Amino acid sequence: MPAARETLRSWFCRPWFLAILAAALSATLLMAGSLFVAMHQVEQSESEEMNAQGERFLARLEQLFGQLRESLDDLEAQPLRGCDDEMIATLQQVSFNYRFVYEAAYMDASRICSNRPRQEGLSMTRPPDIKGPTYSYWLNTTTEPDENRAALMLGRGNFRVATSRGHLTDMVDLPPGSSLLVVLDGTRAIPVLGVSQVWPPTEPWPPKSSDALQITQSRLIYRMPTNNPEYQLVLISPRTGMHVPAAWWWLLPASLVLAVCVGFLVLLLVRQRQSLDAELSGAIRRGELQVLYQPIFDLDSRNCVGAEALLRWRRPDGTLTSPDLFIPMAENTGQIRQMTDFVLQRLLEQLGQLLRANPQLYISVNLAACDVMVPRIGQVMARLLTLHRVAAKQIAFEVTERGLIDVVVARENLQALRDVGHQVLIDDFGTGYCSLAYLQTLPVDCLKIDKAFIDALGHDAASSGVAPHIIHMAQALQLKVIAEGIEHESQAAFLSSEGVKFGQGWLFARALSAVQFIELITGGRRLAARRLDDEA
Repeated sequence: MPAARETLRSWFCRPWFLAILAAALSATLLMAGSLFVAMHQVEQSESEEMNAQGERFLARLEQLFGQLRESLDDLEAQPLRGCDDEMIATLQQVSFNYRFVYEAAYMDASRICSNRPRQEGLSMTRPPDIKGPTYSYWLNTTTEPDENRAALMLGRGNFRVATSRGHLTDMVDLPPGSSLLVVLDGTRAIPVLGVSQVWPPTEPWPPKSSDALQITQSRLIYRMPTNNPEYQLVLISPRTGMHVPAAWWWLLPASLVLAVCVGFLVLLLVRQRQSLDAELSGAIRRGELQVLYQPIFDLDSRNCVGAEALLRWRRPDGTLTSPDLFIPMAENTGQIRQMTDFVLQRLLEQLGQLLRANPQLYISVNLAACDVMVPRIGQVMARLLTLHRVAAKQIAFEVTERGLIDVVVARENLQALRDVGHQVLIDDFGTGYCSLAYLQTLPVDCLKIDKAFIDALGHDAASSGVAPHIIHMAQALQLKVIAEGIEHESQAAFLSSEGVKFGQGWLFARALSAVQFIELITGGRRLAARRLDDEA
């Protein structure tokens, strides 16, 4: 198993393999996304077409039923009763006056007469499908595929009027397998046009949904609004199937080209990263890493009380690589432990004599999350302190809120450092997720306010009140406060008035080399009027 894991890891370290993998994944995602968009467009097109059909059917049905009711009202209002030539002429006149009346008939107990010869299949004696207070409705009076056969019939008193199938199909030509249904009492479906359908559908669908159009796996169901709760009009049509739009086929080569570009970029980035990793691993050996010291001052006396050790990487060509680039990389590759040990060893080599001569002076060192989660750093520090005869209280450790991955484990390891005399500082406080409840339980001596909140002082920014809030919270917890990034005298004055004792920033000095920092301390300089710049 370890061998297989090592083999897999070696594959993932190969740039060309990662490039191919990135290209394949991006091509798959792009094509899948394009197919999803195409399917959505097909579904939307089906929905729009179904909605348009339903609206046209509904408009025609309203016209049709309106004329049938009007024609019945005219027949009921005229005085003739019986099947004579005058009645037949009246029935013929009604069918002439109303466009949608295909057949008009009179019936009594003994006779039936119509404006057309009797046609087999038109039943005027069976009970109506819907019986209202004024009109009765017969649905699907014939199932023969003949547009001149009656499909709907209305009755009032002794009169009947019917419309032909063609008066419905001239609006919309239903595709094969489609049906226009009248659903009675939510259970009985009578096909006015098309084939019979099972109701309710056997496929899963939300019958109580308020949406007019419902899409199932194989059918489209359009329920038309009606004013009568006893029945509803339903248009059912089979789905047309997956017809991918032609535009999608243009996305296929475009996705492949884009995937190749993504793979090429990944290849370049991985090679660059591997190159940077290789350079970083040899930077200590080649002497390219150096430690600078950002002085920390007492805001009232303007005396230097300590410094923060900062790691810098200066290439052979003189260029500086940003810590924001190589520190996260070192954390990911595990080289950060070696770099932390380098900082501790170098600062004690450079400043050991200065610290022994100035017991009140301290240097703080940043710890990565991996060093906060294990007790290793305490053992390393004990050996170095013994070698250089420096007190533990003169070396402080800074941890970020984001580095407190497991608060319980971090608490134990930080407490072990405090127990031997080291100070513990929370760096960049306010930018992470450390809550007040956790802060109260952590073994912390000091909070460092992030530069972003110091910059906001005196402005109308939303974060301008964060720094005073952190200061008051720290005072309530009896913690010291160090303000980072002080660049203006007004900032220093405000912080001092709020009770902040210590600060660092370009107002006092830039990051100094070991020689410059020793000169600052031994010369007893106060930097109230001028700054010392980094000459390293």
